[in-house]
Amino acid sequence: MLESMPQLSVICELLEAFAPCDLAEDWDNTGLLLGDRAAQVERVMTCLTLTPDTVAEAVERRAGLVISHHPLPFRPIAKLTSDTVEGGMLWNLASAGIAVYSPHTAFDSASCGINASLAAALELADVVPLLPTEADPNLGAGRVGDLQSVTTVEAAAGRVKQFLAAESIRVVAEPGREVQRIAVACGSGGSFIAAAVAAAADALLTGEATFHNCLAARSAGLALLLPGHYASERFAVERLADWLGTQFSGLEVWASTRECDPLRTV
Repeated sequence: MLESMPQLSVICELLEAFAPCDLAEDWDNTGLLLGDRAAQVERVMTCLTLTPDTVAEAVERRAGLVISHHPLPFRPIAKLTSDTVEGGMLWNLASAGIAVYSPHTAFDSASCGINASLAAALELADVVPLLPTEADPNLGAGRVGDLQSVTTVEAAAGRVKQFLAAESIRVVAEPGREVQRIAVACGSGGSFIAAAVAAAADALLTGEATFHNCLAARSAGLALLLPGHYASERFAVERLADWLGTQFSGLEVWASTRECDPLRTV
């Protein structure tokens, strides 16, 4: 266990070792996005996304660092003012001395990351990256592996619902469709459909997919398991908070209690 009140730089080094930034997609914005590396940190909050609610929670609970899975800022910004929602959130965080770190797609693809955790929850065997890197075929985006035996898409969906504590899960498949080889891509994984088909997967577990993604998957004979973007990733920031809390004695770490899925079923 490391020091009780570490510098921000020490936490960043630990996070980068856990989810190396070189695993992130080229279009992504990962790592330390706001903050002073020399600052001492006593409290850390994790969340899936920075919103006015999660920012207010971080300020009120005097966090020194927010680890937000989704980056803010994501794209370059020309001005940092409170004239926009994004600018206002960053201004409030900076004014309160709160740093922001985002692991995003590096966390998705890490060896102990989100997709690996989803594959483990399904008890997939012989798991490999769905899109391996050229430098190392053991690294890459997504995962694909095999269930121990053939099951129905409804049974596979039930496993996912239980693990994610999801209220519901949408599927693209005819009732009773049998599946065994399953690809995994957390979040919005419509772009992984072609890779899943190429990997001879029977189904792709991803958070969400567009209507046309669903049609493309069905046309290709690929079932989809869609628990929702939030559900497919929120569990991971809770686990990250638990893990980080074990690394430093006296460091208070929690997953946002105000964050919730913006979608609800009526």
